[in-house]
Amino acid sequence: MQDSSSFSARQLTDQEQIRRNSREALEDLGVNPYPYAWPVSDHVVPVLEEFDETAPQESVSMAGRLMSRRIMGKASFFDFQDATGRMQAYIRRDDLPEGFYNKVFKRHIDIGDIVGIEGRVFRTRMGEITVHVSKLELLAKALRPLPIIKEQEGVVFNEVTEKEFRYRQRYVDLVINPQVREVFVQRARMVTAIRKFLDDKGFIEVETPVLQPVYGGASARPFKTHHNALDMPLYMRIADELYLKRCITGGFDGVYEIAKDFRNEGLSRFHNPEFTMLELYVAFKDYVWMQGLVEEMLESVVCVLHGQPCVQHGEEVISFERPWPRIPFFEAIAQRTGHDLYGQDRGVLLQVAQSLDIETSTSMGNGKLLDEIFSSSVEPHLIQPTFITDYPLELSPLAKRHRSKKGLVERFEMFAGGKELCNAFSELNDPDDQRARFEDQVRLRKGGDFEAMQMDHDYLRALEYGMPPNAGLGVGIDRLAMLVTNQRSIRDVILFPLMRPD
Repeated sequence: MQDSSSFSARQLTDQEQIRRNSREALEDLGVNPYPYAWPVSDHVVPVLEEFDETAPQESVSMAGRLMSRRIMGKASFFDFQDATGRMQAYIRRDDLPEGFYNKVFKRHIDIGDIVGIEGRVFRTRMGEITVHVSKLELLAKALRPLPIIKEQEGVVFNEVTEKEFRYRQRYVDLVINPQVREVFVQRARMVTAIRKFLDDKGFIEVETPVLQPVYGGASARPFKTHHNALDMPLYMRIADELYLKRCITGGFDGVYEIAKDFRNEGLSRFHNPEFTMLELYVAFKDYVWMQGLVEEMLESVVCVLHGQPCVQHGEEVISFERPWPRIPFFEAIAQRTGHDLYGQDRGVLLQVAQSLDIETSTSMGNGKLLDEIFSSSVEPHLIQPTFITDYPLELSPLAKRHRSKKGLVERFEMFAGGKELCNAFSELNDPDDQRARFEDQVRLRKGGDFEAMQMDHDYLRALEYGMPPNAGLGVGIDRLAMLVTNQRSIRDVILFPLMRPD
């Protein structure tokens, strides 16, 4: 980030200097380049859709960004863009106050400026629906020019086709590429559909702390801060789980939260240190019941967005129509690798991992090795929605032991498009078993696994008061948004992703 002194020292481009000169000229003419408001009563898409040339046209009042203009002596055409779309306008010298057209519009209104217009809608001889402007006011002078789209040897390019530029200056990306705005509209609709589905089922939306004295609920490194008044360290949450389950102990039958979580990890197409999760917990249910809820919820959400239970993702058509396959964890590994790893010791797991060219280390326990084997050999092939069930206990310190299979827990993950989207358990509610699992995690931390969980004594105290059997679920909102909007990078569904300093 530049400070004020570095900004003032920055050399203005010729175009930037011209625009600043125009701003000064406008002020000399008595034109405020940044007025306070404009009475918007109409928007582009409804005006285009409702236009009827056989009916008398009432005046419209609109506001938007000027995206192109074609000066033709005493009259001009220009395109303007609002939040709904883009439309043509026609402006004529004789329809405006004395001198406005020549002294203001032609000389000092530039592409990128935001304007308010009033006028009547008509159809040109070329058949284009257009606003005949009777009043125009500058609402915001743009002091930087928008990137210019160029074409060379049939290839269209500009700065905003560069991912780095788009992510750093998303505000420009949204202006130049309206289809990017549509991705975030769809994301918002997706979250609204999830919230409505859960509210209609009777779940209560709650809020839990972002700053926590003990972080937990996942295996990840946290961001750490310090509270000055209390003189104590705090951590930004890596998950909502342990606080939401405290709510179940307190008597709620079903709670959920759609919230930001933070993990101090690397960046990739599927990882951003700040991300959005849905977590929900339901008393007196188990992971089998939760599978049915996930199927119903995601099929419903996809239908809201696309009118059918299918989405296009890259070259694949992914169907969320119920029911989905259910494959046990070790069976899925055996199908892809030919190795039955259920009950095998660390030596065998190391040997198999190395044969699959997986990088290993001395700090990796059995659970970590199995996770790496699964992630490299199975996960990329799970394109259609699939439940992977019955995970090894070492991978799931918060899940209930499997009721019939030794060494496993009642857990499933849901995969689609080759990536995990959901994670769910029959939640562990035995405080002594939970304490022993936390102690195992502490030993892993001492052995060098800094993503292992901490001991949370207050959570154990909550369990000792009695937490009913319950099922829990976590859904990666960003990854789900990638899938339903057909985006290949998590940065394409996060408005302002974290970037290295420019």
